[in-house]
Amino acid sequence: MFVSINEVGEKTPATRVNHSREEFQAYLKTLPPNSLIAVETIGSWYWMVDEMEKAGHKPRLTHAGKAKKMAGQLNKTDKLDAHGLATLLKAGTLPSVWIPPGELRDKRELPRTRMVLSHIRTKLKNRLHATLAKYNLQIEEVSDLFGKQGRVLLEQSLIKLPPETKRAAQEQLKLLDQVEKQLEEMEKRIQEVVKETEEMKLLTTIPGVGSILSIVMALEIGDVSRFPSPAHLASYAGTVPRIHSSGGRTYHGRVRPDVNRYLKWALVEAANVIVLNQTRMASRHVAQLYKRIRMKKGHPKAVVAVARHLAESSYCMLKNNEPYKEPAGKKNCFVQPRVSATLA
Repeated sequence: MFVSINEVGEKTPATRVNHSREEFQAYLKTLPPNSLIAVETIGSWYWMVDEMEKAGHKPRLTHAGKAKKMAGQLNKTDKLDAHGLATLLKAGTLPSVWIPPGELRDKRELPRTRMVLSHIRTKLKNRLHATLAKYNLQIEEVSDLFGKQGRVLLEQSLIKLPPETKRAAQEQLKLLDQVEKQLEEMEKRIQEVVKETEEMKLLTTIPGVGSILSIVMALEIGDVSRFPSPAHLASYAGTVPRIHSSGGRTYHGRVRPDVNRYLKWALVEAANVIVLNQTRMASRHVAQLYKRIRMKKGHPKAVVAVARHLAESSYCMLKNNEPYKEPAGKKNCFVQPRVSATLA
């Protein structure tokens, strides 16, 4: 649904354009050159933005939830939404978000797909662990059940299972092998396509961050200058809890769901690596931060706290073009200027 608004604020009747590339292209040709166009953050905005840019227009990707609140509309229809976006765009108050370049959007799909495959691998391993636990089959000789020696012991244990359970577990092992192979091929492709940048080299100096996670973080962060402060990047990465403060009492809730979940995954993965190696990293700030928060609030919140520290550190490193450094005191790399207001 499209609604146009001219220089004097006059709106045209709402026009419905089907999700057909040809029909979409034809409509874009009817618009004045270099038109500003608000696009909601729906699942299929990639191709729409590409067509708008090819036609010489300037798309503005809109945070749909915020735009809805700002428009103040109680009802929900496509026509009302289009009118609301046109009004906000004309007023210069449209809550827009960054549109990554097409090449960056394309390269992002590689590490994002790897993340999906990694989740599938984890689920398969968890199911096999659960199957052994159901029948009290314990393998204590190895720490990694899916390593070379552990795999031999695992297959020997599967023989002791009931016939159909054994068959199901064996099928899961076959699928696990396929996923492992796909992961190897995906990582090889990532190394071939995504050339290492200075930003990626800097990110690898962060505790818990290796070559793959540095690629994910660099591609998902993009241009760090679009974030005003470390706190904004941490919020974008989903590592900042919601806050409700009233009557002198402050409550911290869950982290927001409308965040970059791929960047959040990378930061949490790095935090979990730190947790696994906390004994070796005992003298480092990240390990001490985890232990301190875990004692007060438990493991999950401690991991998110470490992830937030890594997000804020990433901002400082990329902004100042310097490797990770152990924090010295509570100084931040970016201090927002204090603003004072006088009531007339």
